[in-house]
Amino acid sequence: MAIIGKNVKIHLKDGSATGFRVVEIVNYTIQAIACSRLRLSQEQDDFTQIRKPGIYFLFGQGELTNKQKAYIGEAENIRMRLRDHLTNRDFWNEAIFFISKDEHLTKAHVKYLESRLIQMARNAGRYELENVNQSQGAVLPVADKDSMEEFLGLIKLLLGVMGHLLLDEPQHLTVPSRSLLESTLANMNESADNRPLSMLVAGLSAYALQTDEGILVRKGSQAALNTGSLSPGYKKLRDSLITTEVLKPEDGKYIFSEDTIFRSPSAAAAIIAGYNSNGLQSWRDPAGRTLSEIENS
Repeated sequence: MAIIGKNVKIHLKDGSATGFRVVEIVNYTIQAIACSRLRLSQEQDDFTQIRKPGIYFLFGQGELTNKQKAYIGEAENIRMRLRDHLTNRDFWNEAIFFISKDEHLTKAHVKYLESRLIQMARNAGRYELENVNQSQGAVLPVADKDSMEEFLGLIKLLLGVMGHLLLDEPQHLTVPSRSLLESTLANMNESADNRPLSMLVAGLSAYALQTDEGILVRKGSQAALNTGSLSPGYKKLRDSLITTEVLKPEDGKYIFSEDTIFRSPSAAAAIIAGYNSNGLQSWRDPAGRTLSEIENS
């Protein structure tokens, strides 16, 4: 089936990129509204959309891990609930909420959506979740359930458009032994979706995929136990990965305990090697070409 594009419109309510942003998909009833904590605290009563039933997300960072953090909730009046969160939750600095323009979202609908969204976010594992318990979703008629599942897909899409892949599960593959993995990589074909890569340095082996998000280092990849001339930023990142046990010590080296995204090839290479490294030269595809050679071919 051919891929069909979607037309997304963004309205800046006060003409500012940091103010209220209303995001819609043309010909769909879903509407997303995003704002900072500051703007929400200054909001007056003239913004009628935010007094509707809907789903909301609060985004911030964990104090100890500095990892992205989120809270997912539902409300019959979004404005009132978010104003409560100005006083009872302090981790967040951005709110994104979703409503329906046709007024057809009911309390049962948003309870169902909340439960499914928490489940999806936990399955994805990209953000720390402030939600302690799993919400009990409402039981819906089949037709309503189908409509809400479609609504979920649109929420996921618009969250991604606004920079939050909270609901997108990373690509997970079982990491076999090194020899089998190398054999697998050698027989993989490049695709438009990702590019298999490997890095061998000082007896260490690491495997990754180049994706739209960056370099996805695979679970089971190895990293140096000790560091050399590592820049302060990379050292801070490495220390964070060790503290959160993404990097675990084993037999004189570190092992990645989970798939991990790095925003640049050099960041991934430096964490693995233990010293500053040019990722465009360090990472190679199954044919032995460096990233630099691939991107300039």
